[in-house]
Amino acid sequence: MAFPSFLSLQKSAAICILVFLVFAPCGDATRCYESIISFGDSLADTGNLIRMWNPYNIAAVLPYGETFFHRPTGRFSDGRLILDFIAQSLGLPFLRPYLSAEEESDFQKGVNFAVAGATALNISFFHERGIYNAMTNTSLGTQLDWFHESFCTNIHSADCKEKLQSSLVMMGEIGGNDYNYAFLQGIPREEISSSFVPEVISTISSAITKLIEFGARSVVVPGNLPIGCSPVYLFYFKSSKQSEYNSTTGCINWLNEFSMYHNEQLKLELSRLRELHHNTTIIYADYYNAAMDLYTSPSNYGFNNTLSACCGQCMFPNPTVCDEPSSFVNWDGIHLTEAAYEAIAQGLLHGPYTSPHVYEFCILKGSRGAQTSSDHLRMNI
Repeated sequence: MAFPSFLSLQKSAAICILVFLVFAPCGDATRCYESIISFGDSLADTGNLIRMWNPYNIAAVLPYGETFFHRPTGRFSDGRLILDFIAQSLGLPFLRPYLSAEEESDFQKGVNFAVAGATALNISFFHERGIYNAMTNTSLGTQLDWFHESFCTNIHSADCKEKLQSSLVMMGEIGGNDYNYAFLQGIPREEISSSFVPEVISTISSAITKLIEFGARSVVVPGNLPIGCSPVYLFYFKSSKQSEYNSTTGCINWLNEFSMYHNEQLKLELSRLRELHHNTTIIYADYYNAAMDLYTSPSNYGFNNTLSACCGQCMFPNPTVCDEPSSFVNWDGIHLTEAAYEAIAQGLLHGPYTSPHVYEFCILKGSRGAQTSSDHLRMNI
């Protein structure tokens, strides 16, 4: 009796693997997650900031969104984000921004609390240090409050726990803006490393712990991108010292070293959390190295411009836009193009840039009787 069932699962899994490798879902019957719940900043915001009053809502107008959506959606890119590609790979719709929903049913397949410009730390932390955030006063704590007050408390707690257990939680990317505001407003690197990084890591850790208490069992935690390759940072920290630049990529070494420092501290904290929460799979998503591939081997991805922005002066009136965004890594000086986000997403989904691999989520879910063995093989991330 067991052998036909096993062979059937093998056959089904093989078909799913083939389909998944071309970046398409296998279908509802073998879906590993019922929804995605996302937190973060402009790397994940699918339209929350544009629903707030803000004079810096540049993503509310073209050319933002021009490549895929052909209209602005609030995404800080010319098209889709990493989160969008992950949703597509899981056979789920693009996430609705939290501020766009009118009723609970809008969140059936997921909800996005990410807000462009958001920080991990509370806005008061920056005010005390004379740092100004013109984008938003939304922090990770605010996003968690939205989740708790408007997502979980409106339904029975048992249903809330069940919802979280069947969802993939994306914790960020978050924390990048904490450093962006500090660096670009003159705070020394040493102070940011000693005073900001521990607070950011602790805040992210506390948020993950709260979500686990609510019922989360599958959490992806991205690290920071290599900020030393960002045109904004290359402009602000331009130097005549060639030793400050990587001879292969042209990126600023000390800024990338800072990004790596944050990421190492984050990974250490995630290891600690894994020891405390054995029933939850916590994945580190290595945005840094997935992105660095684009700078070290751009031709492998079809890029011929890595260190300048496709959309010049994009944060001002009358932007100038390149003819082929897909040939650029950077979109507007700080955010990336859809082509770059897709390449990073592929590195996460098919490459070595998640640890542990996301398919282990499904293995754990299968051990609780929630999924079949075909799911375990299908999620080859």
